[in-house]
Amino acid sequence: MDDGRLEVYKGYRAQHNTALGPAKGGIRFHQNVNMDEVKTLSFWMTFKCAILNLPYGGGKGGVIVEPRNLSRRELESLSRGYIQKIAPIIGEYVDILAPDVNTDSRIMGWMMDEYSKSFGRLASGVITGKPKTIGGSAGRGSATGRGVMFTVREAFKKLGLNANQTTAAVQGFGNVGSFTAKLLYDIGVTIVAVSDVHGAIYKADGFNPYAVEEYIKDKGSVMGFPGTSSMSNAELLELPVTVLAPCALESQITGDNADRIKARIIAEGANGPTTPAADEVLANRGVMIIPDVLANAGGVTVSYFEWVQNLYRYYWTEKEVHARQEEMMVEAFEKVYETSKKYQSTLRVAAYIVALERLTEAMKLRGWY
Repeated sequence: MDDGRLEVYKGYRAQHNTALGPAKGGIRFHQNVNMDEVKTLSFWMTFKCAILNLPYGGGKGGVIVEPRNLSRRELESLSRGYIQKIAPIIGEYVDILAPDVNTDSRIMGWMMDEYSKSFGRLASGVITGKPKTIGGSAGRGSATGRGVMFTVREAFKKLGLNANQTTAAVQGFGNVGSFTAKLLYDIGVTIVAVSDVHGAIYKADGFNPYAVEEYIKDKGSVMGFPGTSSMSNAELLELPVTVLAPCALESQITGDNADRIKARIIAEGANGPTTPAADEVLANRGVMIIPDVLANAGGVTVSYFEWVQNLYRYYWTEKEVHARQEEMMVEAFEKVYETSKKYQSTLRVAAYIVALERLTEAMKLRGWY
């Protein structure tokens, strides 16, 4: 620590299934990190990568820490210390890390540098989500929100909806939520509500999320944006909109409020925002849920692009990244949708069927069972 004290922190790294390729998944710094959480998230990553047909398995990691209590130097020391401990079990062809809760491109840069020092060579492909100057990919910042937009757009086509005649409410206005709102707005969707930790804003005839983003730079919150009324995050979920995009925390749509959800499409920008009990209620009502393992897979898709670029030492333009991401996500949505029709299932069940088919085929071909 800065004052000379020694503090010991506990960290984890889980690798779930590597039948399709090296493990892939983020690192989170949070006081509630635990082994069960990390293992569960690595499981989700396995399926997310399989659904997108990426040559990856699932990985996830974390450190039990409240990073806001650390100075910049202490945060860097912790980041490098974590890499020192897990260096023997990660690598460009073994397990590739990425940012997650409370970690960012700066921390990924420190971690990549520490791993490279350990092996005496630049190993930029061991970590994705890095600053662009040291191997990060163009288009990574908007990737998750862009993926949500692509899947919603494809859902409109299946349901015969015109984007210009639809509305959306976006819970959460962080990286994922803000890009989701802006990119839906760009294709013609009317954004009627967005929220942050302080609450939600609403305007029946819509507003410009780019203007909200500028407002936040000055005010620090979406609350009070001119021309809007205030409501709670819970009330936002129950608005009569075409698309509801929960892009904040898990377990927001539950058995308690599922009956009051009025959206026709739920696009899960967050991980696990809908509980199993709510899933059943909404499925019985015919609500289309684009599951998190598909809707928010844009991030890992562009992380894959970053890894490929790192290995080749050849970098693509932002336009090329967007086009490749669109192609992969549209193909994944189509595969999941057709599977749902084949088995008369929800998109969530269909997504897991797609993933399991690819995983079991790979495991059989490799002679694992």
